[in-house]
Amino acid sequence: MNRRHLLQSSRRWVIKIGSSLLTDNGKGLDREAIRGWVAQIADLVKQGHEVVLVSSGAVAAGMTRLGWKERPQAIHELQAAAAVGQMGLIQAYEEAFQAFNLRTAQILLDHDDLYHRQRYLNARSTLRTLTELRVIPVVNENDTVVTDEIRFGDNDTLGALVANLIQADALVILTDQLGMYDSDPRQNALAKIIAESPAGDDALIAMAGGGGVLGRGGMTTKVRAARLAERSGANTVIVGGRIERAITRVAAGESIGTLLYAAQEPLAARKRWLAGQMQSKGVLVLDDGAVDVLQKKGKSLLPVGVKSVQGDFLRGDLVICRDQNGREVARGLVNYSSDEARKIAGQASSKILHLLGYKDDDELIHRDNLVVV
Repeated sequence: MNRRHLLQSSRRWVIKIGSSLLTDNGKGLDREAIRGWVAQIADLVKQGHEVVLVSSGAVAAGMTRLGWKERPQAIHELQAAAAVGQMGLIQAYEEAFQAFNLRTAQILLDHDDLYHRQRYLNARSTLRTLTELRVIPVVNENDTVVTDEIRFGDNDTLGALVANLIQADALVILTDQLGMYDSDPRQNALAKIIAESPAGDDALIAMAGGGGVLGRGGMTTKVRAARLAERSGANTVIVGGRIERAITRVAAGESIGTLLYAAQEPLAARKRWLAGQMQSKGVLVLDDGAVDVLQKKGKSLLPVGVKSVQGDFLRGDLVICRDQNGREVARGLVNYSSDEARKIAGQASSKILHLLGYKDDDELIHRDNLVVV
Protein backbone atom coordinates (compact mmCIF):
# COMPACT_ATOMS: atom_id res chain seq x y z
CA MET A 1 0.00 0.00 0.00
CA ASN A 2 1.43 3.39 -1.05
CA ARG A 3 1.05 5.91 1.78
CA ARG A 4 2.52 8.93 0.02
CA HIS A 5 -0.92 10.54 0.02
CA LEU A 6 -0.35 11.14 3.74
CA LEU A 7 2.23 13.75 2.79
CA GLN A 8 -0.04 15.52 0.32
CA SER A 9 -2.47 16.31 3.13
CA SER A 10 0.25 17.44 5.57
CA ARG A 11 -0.15 21.05 6.69
CA ARG A 12 2.66 21.56 9.19
CA TRP A 13 6.19 20.63 8.09
CA VAL A 14 9.59 20.38 9.72
CA ILE A 15 12.43 20.26 7.19
CA LYS A 16 15.94 19.35 8.33
CA ILE A 17 19.02 19.98 6.18
CA GLY A 18 22.32 18.31 7.06
CA SER A 19 25.85 19.70 7.25
CA SER A 20 27.33 17.85 4.27
CA LEU A 21 24.60 19.22 2.00
CA LEU A 22 24.82 22.79 3.25
CA THR A 23 28.59 22.96 2.96
CA ASP A 24 29.00 20.85 -0.19
CA ASN A 25 30.99 18.30 1.80
CA GLY A 26 33.12 20.89 3.58
CA LYS A 27 33.82 23.35 0.73
CA GLY A 28 31.89 26.20 2.38
CA LEU A 29 28.24 27.20 2.38
CA ASP A 30 26.60 26.09 -0.89
CA ARG A 31 24.55 29.23 -1.47
CA GLU A 32 23.16 28.04 -4.79
CA ALA A 33 21.81 24.87 -3.16
CA ILE A 34 20.40 26.92 -0.27
CA ARG A 35 18.53 29.13 -2.75
CA GLY A 36 17.08 26.01 -4.36
CA TRP A 37 15.75 24.60 -1.07
CA VAL A 38 14.46 28.02 -0.01
CA ALA A 39 12.54 28.35 -3.29
CA GLN A 40 10.79 25.04 -2.60
CA ILE A 41 10.00 26.01 0.99
CA ALA A 42 8.63 29.34 -0.22
CA ASP A 43 6.34 27.43 -2.58
CA LEU A 44 5.03 25.36 0.34
CA VAL A 45 4.31 28.52 2.33
CA LYS A 46 2.56 30.05 -0.67
CA GLN A 47 0.28 26.99 -0.75
CA GLY A 48 -0.70 27.63 2.89
CA HIS A 49 1.64 25.22 4.65
CA GLU A 50 3.50 26.05 7.86
CA VAL A 51 7.23 25.28 7.73
CA VAL A 52 9.95 25.15 10.37
CA LEU A 53 13.49 24.72 9.06
CA VAL A 54 16.01 22.82 11.22
CA SER A 55 19.43 23.57 9.86
CA SER A 56 22.77 22.02 10.62
CA GLY A 57 25.92 23.54 9.23
CA ALA A 58 27.06 26.11 11.82
CA VAL A 59 30.12 24.13 12.94
CA ALA A 60 30.95 23.00 9.41
CA ALA A 61 30.57 26.53 8.02
CA GLY A 62 32.72 27.88 10.87
CA MET A 63 35.41 25.30 10.14
CA THR A 64 35.56 26.52 6.54
CA ARG A 65 35.73 30.17 7.59
CA LEU A 66 38.51 29.36 10.06
CA GLY A 67 40.41 27.21 7.56
CA TRP A 68 40.08 23.99 9.60
CA LYS A 69 40.13 20.76 7.58
CA GLU A 70 39.11 18.35 10.37
CA ARG A 71 36.31 18.62 12.88
CA PRO A 72 37.89 19.55 16.25
CA GLN A 73 37.39 17.39 19.34
CA ALA A 74 37.74 20.06 22.04
CA ILE A 75 34.35 21.45 23.07
CA HIS A 76 35.61 25.07 23.19
CA GLU A 77 36.89 24.80 19.62
CA LEU A 78 33.58 23.33 18.43
CA GLN A 79 31.74 26.16 20.16
CA ALA A 80 34.01 28.74 18.58
CA ALA A 81 33.43 27.23 15.13
CA ALA A 82 29.67 27.25 15.73
CA ALA A 83 29.72 30.90 16.76
CA VAL A 84 31.63 31.90 13.63
CA GLY A 85 29.61 29.68 11.31
CA GLN A 86 26.17 30.62 12.64
CA MET A 87 26.62 34.19 11.39
CA GLY A 88 27.19 33.15 7.80
CA LEU A 89 24.51 30.47 7.91
CA ILE A 90 21.75 32.82 9.02
CA GLN A 91 22.86 35.53 6.59
CA ALA A 92 22.58 33.03 3.74
CA TYR A 93 19.04 32.03 4.73
CA GLU A 94 17.95 35.63 5.32
CA GLU A 95 19.12 36.71 1.86
CA ALA A 96 17.57 33.68 0.15
CA PHE A 97 14.15 34.04 1.78
CA GLN A 98 14.05 37.80 1.16
CA ALA A 99 13.92 37.04 -2.56
CA PHE A 100 10.48 35.50 -1.90
CA ASN A 101 9.30 38.26 0.45
CA LEU A 102 9.54 35.96 3.45
CA ARG A 103 10.99 36.85 6.82
CA THR A 104 13.13 34.49 8.88
CA ALA A 105 13.69 34.08 12.61
CA GLN A 106 16.71 32.50 14.29
CA ILE A 107 15.85 30.00 17.05
CA LEU A 108 18.71 28.43 19.03
CA LEU A 109 17.65 25.63 21.37
CA ASP A 110 19.42 23.52 23.95
CA HIS A 111 18.29 20.59 26.05
CA ASP A 112 17.16 22.76 28.96
CA ASP A 113 14.71 24.57 26.67
CA LEU A 114 12.88 21.29 26.09
CA TYR A 115 13.51 19.71 29.51
CA HIS A 116 11.79 22.41 31.57
CA ARG A 117 8.07 22.28 30.98
CA GLN A 118 7.49 26.05 31.01
CA ARG A 119 10.33 26.75 28.59
CA TYR A 120 9.05 23.92 26.40
CA LEU A 121 5.61 25.52 26.24
CA ASN A 122 7.15 28.94 25.58
CA ALA A 123 9.21 27.53 22.69
CA ARG A 124 6.10 25.89 21.22
CA SER A 125 4.10 29.12 21.44
CA THR A 126 6.89 31.11 19.80
CA LEU A 127 7.31 28.67 16.90
CA ARG A 128 3.59 28.45 16.27
CA THR A 129 3.21 32.23 16.35
CA LEU A 130 6.04 32.67 13.87
CA THR A 131 4.61 30.15 11.40
CA GLU A 132 1.15 31.72 11.67
CA LEU A 133 2.79 35.03 10.71
CA ARG A 134 4.35 33.32 7.65
CA VAL A 135 7.81 33.73 9.17
CA ILE A 136 10.27 30.86 8.64
CA PRO A 137 11.93 29.81 11.93
CA VAL A 138 15.47 28.59 11.33
CA VAL A 139 16.24 26.26 14.25
CA ASN A 140 19.63 24.97 15.31
CA GLU A 141 21.14 23.59 18.47
CA ASN A 142 22.79 26.31 20.56
CA ASP A 143 26.25 24.84 19.96
CA THR A 144 28.05 27.82 21.45
CA VAL A 145 26.89 27.05 24.99
CA VAL A 146 25.93 23.37 25.21
CA THR A 147 28.22 20.64 26.54
CA ASP A 148 28.41 16.99 25.56
CA GLU A 149 26.44 16.03 28.64
CA ILE A 150 23.38 18.08 27.67
CA ARG A 151 23.42 18.17 23.88
CA PHE A 152 20.79 16.62 21.60
CA GLY A 153 23.58 14.74 19.83
CA ASP A 154 22.55 15.52 16.26
CA ASN A 155 20.06 17.67 14.38
CA ASP A 156 18.05 14.65 13.22
CA THR A 157 17.00 14.25 16.85
CA LEU A 158 16.42 17.99 17.16
CA GLY A 159 14.24 17.90 14.05
CA ALA A 160 12.10 15.14 15.56
CA LEU A 161 11.81 16.99 18.87
CA VAL A 162 10.70 20.13 17.03
CA ALA A 163 8.15 18.01 15.15
CA ASN A 164 6.84 16.82 18.52
CA LEU A 165 6.96 20.36 19.88
CA ILE A 166 4.73 21.90 17.18
CA GLN A 167 2.82 18.67 16.45
CA ALA A 168 3.97 18.60 12.83
CA ASP A 169 2.37 16.36 10.23
CA ALA A 170 5.61 15.65 8.38
CA LEU A 171 9.35 15.60 9.06
CA VAL A 172 11.57 15.74 5.97
CA ILE A 173 15.24 14.91 6.52
CA LEU A 174 17.40 15.99 3.59
CA THR A 175 20.57 13.94 3.38
CA ASP A 176 23.44 13.21 1.01
CA GLN A 177 21.98 9.76 0.22
CA LEU A 178 19.02 9.20 -2.12
CA GLY A 179 17.13 7.66 0.77
CA MET A 180 17.57 4.82 3.25
CA TYR A 181 18.92 1.55 1.87
CA ASP A 182 18.35 -1.97 3.12
CA SER A 183 22.15 -2.17 3.64
CA ASP A 184 25.06 0.25 3.42
CA PRO A 185 25.41 1.18 -0.29
CA ARG A 186 29.06 2.10 0.30
CA GLN A 187 29.77 -1.55 1.09
CA ASN A 188 27.07 -3.37 -0.89
CA ALA A 189 26.57 -2.49 -4.55
CA LEU A 190 23.27 -4.41 -4.54
CA ALA A 191 21.73 -2.34 -1.74
CA LYS A 192 18.19 -1.15 -2.51
CA ILE A 193 16.32 1.91 -1.31
CA ILE A 194 13.48 1.21 1.13
CA ALA A 195 10.41 2.90 -0.37
CA GLU A 196 8.39 2.90 2.85
CA SER A 197 8.21 1.19 6.21
CA PRO A 198 6.56 1.67 9.61
CA ALA A 199 8.77 4.01 11.63
CA GLY A 200 8.76 1.59 14.55
CA ASP A 201 10.03 -1.45 12.61
CA ASP A 202 12.94 -2.86 14.65
CA ALA A 203 14.62 -4.18 11.49
CA LEU A 204 15.37 -0.60 10.38
CA ILE A 205 18.08 -0.10 13.01
CA ALA A 206 19.97 -3.15 11.73
CA MET A 207 19.86 -1.74 8.19
CA ALA A 208 21.13 1.71 9.17
CA GLY A 209 24.76 2.77 8.59
CA GLY A 210 27.13 5.31 10.19
CA GLY A 211 27.63 9.06 9.78
CA GLY A 212 30.03 11.19 7.76
CA VAL A 213 33.01 13.34 8.78
CA LEU A 214 31.19 16.68 9.02
CA GLY A 215 27.92 15.59 10.56
CA ARG A 216 27.16 13.65 13.73
CA GLY A 217 24.13 11.82 12.34
CA GLY A 218 24.06 8.70 10.19
CA MET A 219 21.03 6.66 9.12
CA THR A 220 20.72 5.27 12.64
CA THR A 221 19.95 8.71 14.03
CA LYS A 222 17.45 9.30 11.23
CA VAL A 223 15.59 6.08 12.04
CA ARG A 224 15.51 7.03 15.71
CA ALA A 225 14.31 10.50 14.76
CA ALA A 226 11.47 8.96 12.77
CA ARG A 227 10.46 6.91 15.80
CA LEU A 228 10.48 10.01 17.96
CA ALA A 229 8.49 11.99 15.39
CA GLU A 230 5.95 9.17 15.25
CA ARG A 231 4.94 9.98 18.83
CA SER A 232 3.21 13.14 17.61
CA GLY A 233 1.79 11.41 14.54
CA ALA A 234 4.37 12.83 12.10
CA ASN A 235 5.44 10.84 9.05
CA THR A 236 9.15 11.06 8.21
CA VAL A 237 10.76 11.16 4.78
CA ILE A 238 14.51 10.60 4.37
CA VAL A 239 15.43 11.90 0.94
CA GLY A 240 18.43 13.10 -1.03
CA GLY A 241 18.77 16.85 -0.80
CA ARG A 242 20.52 17.01 -4.17
CA ILE A 243 17.58 15.39 -5.96
CA GLU A 244 15.99 18.02 -8.18
CA ARG A 245 13.01 19.68 -6.44
CA ALA A 246 13.14 17.04 -3.69
CA ILE A 247 10.97 18.95 -1.19
CA THR A 248 8.34 19.87 -3.77
CA ARG A 249 8.15 16.31 -5.06
CA VAL A 250 7.84 14.84 -1.56
CA ALA A 251 5.01 17.28 -0.79
CA ALA A 252 3.26 16.25 -3.99
CA GLY A 253 3.29 12.62 -2.88
CA GLU A 254 5.92 11.42 -5.35
CA SER A 255 7.71 8.20 -4.37
CA ILE A 256 11.25 9.45 -3.87
CA GLY A 257 13.41 8.75 -0.83
CA THR A 258 12.16 6.64 2.07
CA LEU A 259 8.88 7.17 3.90
CA LEU A 260 8.87 6.01 7.52
CA TYR A 261 5.23 6.39 8.42
CA ALA A 262 3.59 6.73 11.81
CA ALA A 263 1.83 3.48 12.64
CA GLN A 264 0.73 4.31 16.18
CA GLU A 265 -1.70 6.80 17.64
CA PRO A 266 -0.15 10.17 18.61
CA LEU A 267 0.66 10.66 22.27
CA ALA A 268 -0.99 13.41 24.29
CA ALA A 269 1.01 16.65 24.45
CA ARG A 270 2.35 16.11 27.98
CA LYS A 271 3.43 12.56 27.16
CA ARG A 272 5.17 13.77 23.99
CA TRP A 273 7.17 16.11 26.18
CA LEU A 274 8.05 13.24 28.52
CA ALA A 275 8.99 10.94 25.65
CA GLY A 276 11.32 13.56 24.20
CA GLN A 277 13.39 14.06 27.34
CA MET A 278 17.04 13.22 26.67
CA GLN A 279 18.44 13.34 30.19
CA SER A 280 17.26 11.09 33.01
CA LYS A 281 18.32 11.32 36.65
CA GLY A 282 17.98 7.63 37.52
CA VAL A 283 16.74 4.14 36.70
CA LEU A 284 14.07 1.93 38.21
CA VAL A 285 14.49 -1.80 37.49
CA LEU A 286 11.08 -3.47 37.39
CA ASP A 287 9.92 -7.03 37.89
CA ASP A 288 8.06 -8.85 35.12
CA GLY A 289 4.67 -8.14 36.66
CA ALA A 290 5.23 -4.39 36.71
CA VAL A 291 6.48 -4.43 33.11
CA ASP A 292 3.34 -6.27 32.06
CA VAL A 293 1.10 -3.81 33.91
CA LEU A 294 2.75 -0.80 32.28
CA GLN A 295 2.85 -2.20 28.76
CA LYS A 296 -0.52 -3.93 28.56
CA LYS A 297 -2.78 -2.24 31.08
CA GLY A 298 -1.63 1.38 31.04
CA LYS A 299 -1.58 1.67 34.82
CA SER A 300 0.61 3.60 37.23
CA LEU A 301 3.88 2.22 38.61
CA LEU A 302 3.59 1.14 42.24
CA PRO A 303 6.59 0.61 44.55
CA VAL A 304 5.84 -3.11 44.83
CA GLY A 305 6.94 -3.66 41.22
CA VAL A 306 10.40 -2.13 41.66
CA LYS A 307 13.37 -4.48 42.09
CA SER A 308 16.13 -1.86 42.46
CA VAL A 309 16.82 1.87 42.25
CA GLN A 310 19.83 3.42 40.51
CA GLY A 311 21.08 7.01 40.55
CA ASP A 312 20.24 10.05 42.63
CA PHE A 313 17.03 11.95 41.92
CA LEU A 314 14.44 14.16 43.56
CA ARG A 315 10.65 14.18 43.46
CA GLY A 316 9.56 15.36 40.02
CA ASP A 317 12.72 14.25 38.20
CA LEU A 318 12.63 12.11 35.08
CA VAL A 319 13.67 8.46 35.51
CA ILE A 320 13.90 5.51 33.14
CA CYS A 321 12.07 2.26 33.87
CA ARG A 322 13.88 -0.87 32.65
CA ASP A 323 13.09 -4.56 32.74
CA GLN A 324 15.51 -7.01 34.33
CA ASN A 325 17.34 -7.43 31.02
CA GLY A 326 18.15 -3.72 30.91
CA ARG A 327 15.64 -2.82 28.18
CA GLU A 328 13.85 0.50 28.58
CA VAL A 329 10.10 0.01 28.88
CA ALA A 330 8.91 3.41 30.13
CA ARG A 331 9.94 6.78 31.52
CA GLY A 332 8.23 9.22 33.80
CA LEU A 333 8.33 11.76 36.62
CA VAL A 334 8.78 10.21 40.07
CA ASN A 335 6.75 11.07 43.15
CA TYR A 336 9.57 10.15 45.56
CA SER A 337 13.31 10.83 45.76
CA SER A 338 15.90 8.10 45.15
CA ASP A 339 16.51 7.68 48.90
CA GLU A 340 12.78 7.31 49.53
CA ALA A 341 12.35 5.00 46.53
CA ARG A 342 15.02 2.64 47.84
CA LYS A 343 13.18 2.34 51.16
CA ILE A 344 9.80 1.54 49.60
CA ALA A 345 10.96 -0.52 46.58
CA GLY A 346 9.26 -3.91 46.48
CA GLN A 347 6.75 -2.92 49.16
CA ALA A 348 2.99 -2.48 49.03
CA SER A 349 1.74 1.13 48.89
CA SER A 350 -0.03 0.56 52.22
CA LYS A 351 3.41 0.32 53.89
CA ILE A 352 4.76 3.68 52.62
CA LEU A 353 3.55 5.61 55.67
CA HIS A 354 5.20 3.14 58.02
CA LEU A 355 8.47 3.01 56.06
CA LEU A 356 8.88 6.75 55.51
CA GLY A 357 6.83 8.25 58.31
CA TYR A 358 4.68 10.06 55.73
CA LYS A 359 2.97 9.32 52.41
CA ASP A 360 2.45 11.72 49.55
CA ASP A 361 1.25 9.28 46.87
CA ASP A 362 0.43 5.60 46.47
CA GLU A 363 2.22 5.54 43.11
CA LEU A 364 5.92 5.81 42.50
CA ILE A 365 5.05 7.19 39.04
CA HIS A 366 1.46 8.13 38.21
CA ARG A 367 0.24 7.02 34.79
CA ASP A 368 -0.43 10.67 33.79
CA ASN A 369 3.30 11.32 34.21
CA LEU A 370 4.48 8.11 32.55
CA VAL A 371 4.97 7.12 28.94
CA VAL A 372 5.63 3.58 27.69
CA VAL A 373 8.34 3.46 25.03
